[in-house]
Amino acid sequence: MASLEDPIRIGGCEIPNRLYRAPLLECAGNGPDAVDTLIDDLEPAAASGVGLVCQGATIVRGDGGCAAPGMTRVHDPSFVSTLSRLTDRIHDHGGKIFIQLEHGGLRSMETWHAEYRREHPNLEQLAVSEPPWQLRLADRLGFLEYDPHVLSTDEVYELAADFGRSAAYCVDAGYDGIHLSGANMGIIQQFLSPFYNRRDDEFGGSPEARLEFLALVHDEIRERAGDVPLLTKVPAETPAPPSPIVRQKLSLEDGIEIARRLERIGYDAIVPVETSVVWDMSIVRGEYPERAWSNEQLQAAYDAAFGGPLRRRLVALGNRLESLPYGFEPAWNEAFCRRVREEVSIPVLAEGGIRERAQMDRLLGASSDATADDGAACDMVGMARPFYAEPRVGARLLESNGKDGRSSRNPRVLCENCNNCTVPQATGAPGICRTPSVLRRRGDLEREGAYER
Repeated sequence: MASLEDPIRIGGCEIPNRLYRAPLLECAGNGPDAVDTLIDDLEPAAASGVGLVCQGATIVRGDGGCAAPGMTRVHDPSFVSTLSRLTDRIHDHGGKIFIQLEHGGLRSMETWHAEYRREHPNLEQLAVSEPPWQLRLADRLGFLEYDPHVLSTDEVYELAADFGRSAAYCVDAGYDGIHLSGANMGIIQQFLSPFYNRRDDEFGGSPEARLEFLALVHDEIRERAGDVPLLTKVPAETPAPPSPIVRQKLSLEDGIEIARRLERIGYDAIVPVETSVVWDMSIVRGEYPERAWSNEQLQAAYDAAFGGPLRRRLVALGNRLESLPYGFEPAWNEAFCRRVREEVSIPVLAEGGIRERAQMDRLLGASSDATADDGAACDMVGMARPFYAEPRVGARLLESNGKDGRSSRNPRVLCENCNNCTVPQATGAPGICRTPSVLRRRGDLEREGAYER
């Protein structure tokens, strides 16, 4: 049983409490203002007392691999060294900072962003295998455009080395740990998933072989960056459409077995998440973002991203349909986290739909209404979108304790799960809350001093 305020150790890194800012898209890029943008986005969480700040997905190569406009790349040591200003600022507040490393593979802008494709016609779409028939059908229908380059065995080794090199640069810049983007349709999930991976070399053909890429990335990071704390998301593709649309996918049991093996490989912590085989609202569950799609100022940018007004309307329609099965569900990864935690001894981090202090206490096993049979579902709790709504939300959650260590009240985040913050990011717009009712309430709390420590 642990309190939200208790410290925790991940690998050799002691984190001052068990609340973390989950990875978000910062849209900082690599330009002259990139570090300042990251500081503006990430420092408020640390200043509010959040123990661990996870910088959002950053790309390990200089070309391609970005799943959205404005993603930062960490392939260049001269640029990464400037990020020490960011890590110093987080450390000044007593917090720790991990960086999430990624390559988008078939989720990258080379496959879906119309204007980007026109401007970069020679960029290769990296694939683990030939795309499954469902994606080829989407290509023929004109929704996506696939012309993939399937990685050779040697190229898989080189990609893993890029993860290791980037990790080493980041550790030199002061990052306390490495977080791998092992879900959300990035290339790591594509290696793990039988939906994507039909390779016949050492990286495919069996569940064990599909895990070999993560084992290789682990070894590359250890060789180049030392014993830096290393964690990854672990996917279970349970929200994916049922057979016959998707016949092969990662079950909950598959995800649990992946977690067991990752501990044996030497990973220091894991983040179990239930996610589809494609990028959809299983990742950001909640309402259809009506305000974002109807924003007049964004229509031209949407058209550039999706390939014109017709495609923009089709994407919006798909978004609306996805919102029906993927409505908001509190702590939607709880059952998966609980099952994994029963099988491993390394820390399990929970995120996805965690919105109030009492819920955090229950997940950590510190709630007065948590039975002995329930126990803890996780060792840390994280949130993502609520930090768009309240960059300093940690102050409200962490300073709510009574003398006995239990929450004396039950503060709840302001985020309404409306997703109006997410859709504009397809255009490169920053991740900020755009919902007037939420912004008004945040202003009231600011005037009341709720975010002061």
